[in-house]
Amino acid sequence: MPNKAKNNSQATTADFTTTTLHPLMPEGEVAFPQKFTYPFLYTPHPLAIQAATQLKAHLATQPQWADEICRGKMFGVLVVTPRHSPTSPLASSVSPLASSASPLFFLAAFSGLLDGCNHHPGFVTPIFDKHGADRYFQNEEALISQMPDSDAKSLRSRNLQLWLFNQYHILNALGQERTITHIFGGDETCRIPPSGAGECCAPKLLQYAYSHNLHPLCMAEFWMGTSPRGELRYDGTYYPACQSKCKPILRHMLQGLDVEENPLLPILRQRAKEMRIIYDDPYIIAVDKPAGMLAVRGNIDAPSVESEIERICISEASTSPIPIHRLDMDTSGIMLIAKDKETHKELQMQFYRHIIKKRYLAWLEGDVANDSGVIDLPLAPNYLDRPRQMTDRLHGKPATTRYEVLQRTPGHTLVAFYPETGRTHQLRVHAASPEGLGCPIVGDRLYSPSDIVSNTPMHQTEVRLMLHAQSISFIHPHTGEKMKLTSPLPTYFVRFR
Repeated sequence: MPNKAKNNSQATTADFTTTTLHPLMPEGEVAFPQKFTYPFLYTPHPLAIQAATQLKAHLATQPQWADEICRGKMFGVLVVTPRHSPTSPLASSVSPLASSASPLFFLAAFSGLLDGCNHHPGFVTPIFDKHGADRYFQNEEALISQMPDSDAKSLRSRNLQLWLFNQYHILNALGQERTITHIFGGDETCRIPPSGAGECCAPKLLQYAYSHNLHPLCMAEFWMGTSPRGELRYDGTYYPACQSKCKPILRHMLQGLDVEENPLLPILRQRAKEMRIIYDDPYIIAVDKPAGMLAVRGNIDAPSVESEIERICISEASTSPIPIHRLDMDTSGIMLIAKDKETHKELQMQFYRHIIKKRYLAWLEGDVANDSGVIDLPLAPNYLDRPRQMTDRLHGKPATTRYEVLQRTPGHTLVAFYPETGRTHQLRVHAASPEGLGCPIVGDRLYSPSDIVSNTPMHQTEVRLMLHAQSISFIHPHTGEKMKLTSPLPTYFVRFR
């Protein structure tokens, strides 16, 4: 049975003026987390939500930060408990949750600077303060900015960046320490880590916990204020740790903790069993891909359409199945695979010439203003937070989508999408962006507010993206026949009506 914390008194408000370690009094009976939060995809634990609520209450009492927070800032909380013995190793084999009477606390952090400063009462200290008293970094940066563009300037700038990231000595739960430079490559010939690495909430919080003999229980990061330009973030919504800056660092920092499994893995493995072949000839295979299955091999150990078709076709020595296009993992519907390179090349050319036509159906949150229209909104990858995409009219690639409204119900709109380009997450961003329809697709974990996703009235055990690749039309590259393949709507999609 999981340990539980029970308290009959009113939860206290954290005192951010005198301490960094804030008491957390659970409201009612709360089950302790049995494993630490998987930071790249999670539902916040009730204890983390309570800690975040107390932090938000504190932020509301700080008018000097109001404008900056309104412009957008990430905050984070880490629920901790003291280890049993001040001398116990960080990677203690004795769980600090053995007693339900274990005192609970939480730590708070902000990303980057707040009010131009790294240090504020009640928040954890930075891992390294490049704005510290000796001002070496700022002085060197000022000198470099005055140099004319040259190889010498580039080398000096690179050396300063390497110096900076070598000052970040990152701990993990085993007590091991590595610099950010080492984490991202191992020596001075490595690529420079992303700007701001080590300044996000999660690394700050874990570093403080390890340094002060605290055991991490669960964590959450949330956005406050308006969305950054081109991105889609929502005030008060919880977000996973970023991929570019935080993932390599957290992989090191989480060693020695018992961390939850990636919650997608069991779903991915189960969904692969639901894939169906709906068309098969000597040149082409078409599958009906379920939501929650990878289209191509990824960096996690789970089957994909690509690997499953390769397994099915392995007896045909001459075949080398190649996906002609992709669907997002969360998107269901038709996907085409070529059985040889020539067929793949011919169908890719049809995509390039806009001969291939696709139709998607999607349920959207809210009421779409017009009955039909065209969304022309260039997209670019968010390199600091993959796989998210962002709108970028200056540097983004052209992305065009036609749409028509098929049905309106209270709070939702059924739309048909006809993409004229094939950018990553094109329909999801075009739907959610205020520059597009301003109505995110139901169940979109990446581009919808978390409260909307969690309250979606569809499936009791999981949330699915309500985007379905319903049909695809093309000319068979070997027979010349005009073809149109269709996929029936999934049951959960139909029931949503």
